[in-house]
Amino acid sequence: MNGADTAFVLISAALVMVMTPGLAFFYGGMVRVKSALNMLMMSFVSLGIVSVLWVLYGYSLAFGSDNGGVIGNFDHIGLKGIDVTTLTDGKEGIPVFAFVFFQLMFAVLTPALMSGALADRVKFSAWALFIALWVTFVYFPVAHWVWAEGGWLFELEVIDFAGGTAVHINAGIGALAAVLVIGKRIGFRKDAMRPHSLPLVMLGAALLWFGWFGFNAGSALAADGTAATMALNTQVATGAAMLGWLAYERVRHGAFTTLGAASGAVAGLVAITPSGAHVNAMGAILIGLAAGALCSWAVSLKFKLGYDDSLDVVGVHLVGGVVGTLLVGVLAIDGVGGASQLGKQAVGAFSVMAFSFVVSWLLARLVQATVGFRAAEDDEVAGLDQAFHAETAYDSSAAGGSAARGTAPVHGAAGSETGKQTRKVDA
Repeated sequence: MNGADTAFVLISAALVMVMTPGLAFFYGGMVRVKSALNMLMMSFVSLGIVSVLWVLYGYSLAFGSDNGGVIGNFDHIGLKGIDVTTLTDGKEGIPVFAFVFFQLMFAVLTPALMSGALADRVKFSAWALFIALWVTFVYFPVAHWVWAEGGWLFELEVIDFAGGTAVHINAGIGALAAVLVIGKRIGFRKDAMRPHSLPLVMLGAALLWFGWFGFNAGSALAADGTAATMALNTQVATGAAMLGWLAYERVRHGAFTTLGAASGAVAGLVAITPSGAHVNAMGAILIGLAAGALCSWAVSLKFKLGYDDSLDVVGVHLVGGVVGTLLVGVLAIDGVGGASQLGKQAVGAFSVMAFSFVVSWLLARLVQATVGFRAAEDDEVAGLDQAFHAETAYDSSAAGGSAARGTAPVHGAAGSETGKQTRKVDA
């Protein structure tokens, strides 16, 4: 066992764990105050559900011995056959338990990413059921395709170093499928639906950025040059994407918004995830700039196409994941890039999109037809915090029973088409 690499992987896994509550803050600040706690819980509950399912059968299905390139097996149900002395098969020399723990955090985060698309309008219990079904029938198989020896995309040599296809494209297209089943929020395109707390959004984005070093560099599974390259490229791509988003936003809407800065950073993190170990720093900057501008443009498509992706999961994670996955075929160094690799990357991206969309749509329809996915209209209008959690995010009683009021610019990612209006809203 290599003690240094083992410690590195364990620390990286802990950093990835921080990303899920970071995501909860990022999304939680973007919704209206009446459903802020519900948004936090939609991310946070994934830590409980997926952790249990991963040990019961998820790890075995994702990384068990291959069955035709599509799925693993049940040899490691309940982590059977693994103990503290079992090491990974590769050069890493780390305990399998460390790898199980690291990959668990990826499995936890991926369905949580989808929650932002369904904000403000789904039953919490139905969402919990959907998470359990989705990781079982979508995430575990796709993780096997991409990362497990014998998985068909792994054998095709599709490059996905840390999750562009398995995590971001998978979650982004799955979120779109669920949105099409659930339908639009009441007041979509009519009400401002602004973020209730931009400081909370910035805090969440900062925690995501911090944790993403574990997500990306940790995927090297060793404290080596690849991990260092990935860490550096993660930083510069994220910075470039933030600038790209802000530049596009300034040209189109006439302002540099804090929500744009946070969203641009996340877009860059997404795009560099599959590609960062195979490009140099200049390539990382190009990927970041492209992701920032393209994702900023993509968030407006929901108004033109008429789907209600509440917090722009499709525009940021799907589009950012596709940008990073394809550009590695163009910008990869050391003889990896080229037309052949670009073709492989396209096969990986679009095969995951097709599979995830179809199965996610079917699962959302199943939940809708059985327990009912959509919240009652009265609950949606009044706010989901009281309806499902019997709590509110902020106690206004100390202020005489009335919430403070203020103004702030409306941003496209929160529900405004123009990004230029200001409205009075509850704090």
